[in-house]
Amino acid sequence: MDPETHLALHQLRAADLRAQAEAHRLATEAKPPRALRTRVGWTLVELGLRLAATPRAALA
Repeated sequence: MDPETHLALHQLRAADLRAQAEAHRLATEAKPPRALRTRVGWTLVELGLRLAATPRAALA
């Protein structure tokens, strides 16, 4: 392979990797905080466990 061709391909690949890294960084920063989602999820789990442990006579 010609050295100039190899260098050109390397530069294109490096630029592509830098663009992907920047896109990933921006996507990671844009994620909404999960604190509320996590609290709601655990609250639903606790509710489900309480309902599972409740005797059927108490539900009727």
